[in-house]
Amino acid sequence: MLIGVFLALTLVIVLVVAFASKGSASQKTVQNRLSSIGNKLTSEGSEEQIQLAQRNKVSFTDRISARIESYHFAEGLEQLLIHAGSKASVGSIVLSALGFGIVAGGMANWFGAPLILSAVATCVGLAIPYYALKFQRNSRLKKFENALPDSIELMARALRAGHSMASSIEIISEQSPEPLSSEFSTCFQQQKFGIPFRDALTAMGERVPSNDLHFLITAVLVQKETGGDLTDILDRTTHVIRERVRIHGEIRTYTAQGRLTGWILSLMPVAMLGLINIMTPGYSHILFYDPTGQKLLGIGVVMISIGAYIISRIVDIKV
Repeated sequence: MLIGVFLALTLVIVLVVAFASKGSASQKTVQNRLSSIGNKLTSEGSEEQIQLAQRNKVSFTDRISARIESYHFAEGLEQLLIHAGSKASVGSIVLSALGFGIVAGGMANWFGAPLILSAVATCVGLAIPYYALKFQRNSRLKKFENALPDSIELMARALRAGHSMASSIEIISEQSPEPLSSEFSTCFQQQKFGIPFRDALTAMGERVPSNDLHFLITAVLVQKETGGDLTDILDRTTHVIRERVRIHGEIRTYTAQGRLTGWILSLMPVAMLGLINIMTPGYSHILFYDPTGQKLLGIGVVMISIGAYIISRIVDIKV
């Protein structure tokens, strides 16, 4: 019966998210295209098309997004969606978070968990879509940075062969792996629509929060202003990026023990509590149902969280 209830609630969440996300991909494409060429379209017919596209945005998730976009967290969530390369909307993410929170809290309450554990389970469910987006962003960013040095070398070779900067960007978009190819393709398409070269590069830097990409953009724009051998600048930029990646890898190797220590110290109390209750059922009953035990349990959770945060900050060395 419990498995049936869980599967039913999971099905409800999937249906809600699928309904909420319907049409979001096409709408996101239209919005990106309009934002790219909106400054260049001043004719009367183009303005009518923009107004028509705005009137057609009447989906359920768009209405939710319009209601919550006045809040501060909506701006950060929208930026996270762009960095992660997700085609979902703010409304669909909010609905997903609410669905996961309700299911997690309901399941905890169904199994007879205390109120404090039900609240914790609800908070964890609410945070699942957010951390899933962060994981997607980090994974996408890692793939981008791994492919960037080779793409810069490809750009330098294309320039030595006589290609223009726009043509070299097109070559990168055609011969580089994802997500780098799609980002450079967007940059190239924006130039074709008449967006200035500086603005197209700056927009790509805003879409991809990569320090290495910012190094490249800064080097190219400075060369455009001051002149110089661009191929030599690109070679030096590639060398700097490769050295930074090498140093970052060495630092992660040196701090691996500290990161492992943080995970062990954070998860060991929870694991020991679970094992003790499995071996001796009801042993920690007083912690969850006695008022003093609940306070001690809350203090323990706070102290473990503070310790894990301090350790994470110590081993997080910026390069």
